[in-house]
Amino acid sequence: MVTIHKLTVLLVALTVLADPAAAETVLRLSNWVPQSHVITRNILAPWAKDVVRVTDGRVRVEMLKTPLGKPPAHYDIARDGLADITIGVHGYTPGRFILTQIAELPFLSDSAEALSVAYWRVHERYLAPHGEHRGVHLLALWTHGPGHIFNAKRDILTVADLDGLKFRVGGASVSRISDALGTVGIPVPATKAYELLSNGVADGIYFPAESIEFFNLTPFMHHGTLIPGGLYNASFFLIANTDSWRKITVADRDAIMAVSGEVLAKRAGIAWDHSDHAAMQALMAAGTALTLAETPMIQELQYRLAFAEADWVANASDAGADAALALAALRTEIEGYR
Repeated sequence: MVTIHKLTVLLVALTVLADPAAAETVLRLSNWVPQSHVITRNILAPWAKDVVRVTDGRVRVEMLKTPLGKPPAHYDIARDGLADITIGVHGYTPGRFILTQIAELPFLSDSAEALSVAYWRVHERYLAPHGEHRGVHLLALWTHGPGHIFNAKRDILTVADLDGLKFRVGGASVSRISDALGTVGIPVPATKAYELLSNGVADGIYFPAESIEFFNLTPFMHHGTLIPGGLYNASFFLIANTDSWRKITVADRDAIMAVSGEVLAKRAGIAWDHSDHAAMQALMAAGTALTLAETPMIQELQYRLAFAEADWVANASDAGADAALALAALRTEIEGYR
């Protein structure tokens, strides 16, 4: 005979099973990027909607209004479970990530889309087995658009024209490039770039075009030298806490990865390419003198920056990767992407 107590328990259980909201898993995403930036607006927000869609509402990504720490701390914030998901830049913690520097090398690609997709494919094939993203679940990797030379002082037609200029730099790769090109690097976060350039403390910046426009630097950047393939790129990660990830059913994990990985790398690259294009239009409309680097300058840049590739191959090989094969595969993927 069913007692009143047992009947009550049964009714509660049936109610929970019938209510989709009760079974919803909410993943908190700590994001330090401004809400109006291309990363939040055109990459993370659409991805979060995709997660809800492909899991039929069983999993939802909640972007926190305030980040849980400074940008360099976000890998550990996810690893330690302070947030379920975080976004970060590998280069913000120099020396911690070696293999991912493959995507930051000079002269790789004029397209963030091509580079980001190629990067994900090569990482999965050659670099992921070495466990550099240990302690977390890697959701996606991508890069921003090619970094160019922007300054307030003069046209940069030769590498010698850079001598002595003060440039804001961010991350280890750009700092080394700055040193090799004879500029005086001022290492501050991107959010401080406006203050430096508007007050004349810095003369210029190594940045993708999108970032010049987003950080309101266009009025100060009277000259821009565009480098085919870019002087550098920044490598981004999107990661999940391992325990949070395992709480999701295997079916929903598979569904989420179907809209992450290469799919998200492609979305991120397209978004950045569109933003770069719009920023170039804004620079031209503002009267910025844009110059495409000519062959003699490109050759001098290649000579000055050859150390970047050589060092990466040596360091990645020491870490156990077949660095030469991975780099050749990356270039092949970029070339054949379209």
